[in-house]
Amino acid sequence: MARMILVCGPTGAGKTTYSLSLANELGAVRFSIDPWMQTLYSKDMVSLDYSWMIERVERCYAQIWEVSKQILMLEGIVILDLGFTTREQRAAFADKARALGIEPELHFVDAPKALRKQRVSQRNAEKDPAVYSFEVTDMMFNFMEPRFEVPDQAELKFGCKVEP
Repeated sequence: MARMILVCGPTGAGKTTYSLSLANELGAVRFSIDPWMQTLYSKDMVSLDYSWMIERVERCYAQIWEVSKQILMLEGIVILDLGFTTREQRAAFADKARALGIEPELHFVDAPKALRKQRVSQRNAEKDPAVYSFEVTDMMFNFMEPRFEVPDQAELKFGCKVEP
């Protein structure tokens, strides 16, 4: 039975670690936005420009969806570790899944801000290729912090909150 799991959470919450574990447990195909952005656009980024970045994120989302759709149509399980900073981003993918007759699950990964900052610092220092795509600076962390929209109960109807 096809399943689509959207994983969201603020920077440093543990989304990628959680997604890797869940993909292994379920035998799912996992897509993570960070390596896509790193591979395709990092050399072109000269400053932290949100509009420049989000336009490229949207390009990645479009291609990730095309591949995800094929997997779902083959009754596979897809885990999307795409950050999903806004309700609008989450709703767009949820609507695409529903158009295929699949009720998406939203898994909200969260942790206290101090712990998240500590995790980001540790990830930057260790550079473990399983979870590290690029250095997240304090400026980047603080830039993204107010942009994350916490899911409400309606979004979590088919999902859960995770605090790893």
